[in-house]
Amino acid sequence: MPLKLFRTPLPALLVLLLSFAISAQDDDTVVTVDSSIVVVNATITDGSGNHVAGIRQEQFSIFENGVQQEISYFSGAETPFAAVILIDTSGSMEQRVSLARSAAIKFLDGLRDVDNAEIYRFDSKVVLVQKFSNSRDVGEKLFDLKADGMTALNDAVYQAAKDLEGRPEKRRAIIVLSDGADTFSGHSADKAMKAAQAVNAVVYTVDMSGMETSGKERAQNQGVLRNFAEKTGGTFIATAGGVAMRDAFKRIVEELGRQYTIAYQPKNLAKDGKWRAIEVRVTKPNLTIRTRKGYNAAK
Repeated sequence: MPLKLFRTPLPALLVLLLSFAISAQDDDTVVTVDSSIVVVNATITDGSGNHVAGIRQEQFSIFENGVQQEISYFSGAETPFAAVILIDTSGSMEQRVSLARSAAIKFLDGLRDVDNAEIYRFDSKVVLVQKFSNSRDVGEKLFDLKADGMTALNDAVYQAAKDLEGRPEKRRAIIVLSDGADTFSGHSADKAMKAAQAVNAVVYTVDMSGMETSGKERAQNQGVLRNFAEKTGGTFIATAGGVAMRDAFKRIVEELGRQYTIAYQPKNLAKDGKWRAIEVRVTKPNLTIRTRKGYNAAK
């Protein structure tokens, strides 16, 4: 008998059904979602970039590969989230590590008591700085960060996705503070992207490039960061530091706590490993909807 869920608070059963397969150790293996239920978090904003509250379930519709799906769970309530902060400490960040450290602390300061955050630094290796915690007292742990080595950006995003896989929070985020120039990863950007999509993590990226970076190089690096954000439903922040970044972090925290969560059982139950495109629509006009773009089905 097909599994059916009704308009009730998200039960523990639904969490157990979300079995994400992210066990690949090389780039020849496809990251897939092996799940009876697909969960999508949607950020809805108006023309000024402000969160839009009060949208009802009947005003939403969701499509997979162009086929409308039946919404089996819906929530617009404010809930806790889990975030992984990735701080680039590679050699190319030598002049900007202190700025990245300050940015991470500012983001943590904006979190609510119910939110949990984990921190990694990455250069040639991806190193855990702090496990998931609701503590904001991390200044000492971040103080000794030094810039050196190559840049394993993709590996860092992939590791963050693996860590988020087992979290109980249904709203998840990866915050990347980097100049975007990956030079050392074992995983491709596409593999890292699909790992984030598989665990329903929104990626927010902050460009830490300095003024000494050439226009062409900076544009390429920003393209990498922008791609991570756009394909997972996040945002790209082009300005590191100052009021712009502070305001951007404030919006991110508000977005994550106030996203709309939608779940559905796919009509296409084939375990073919193929990409399934997801599209969310609302009946209210002139709104921007940000969600992950899709997932790879199990095989």
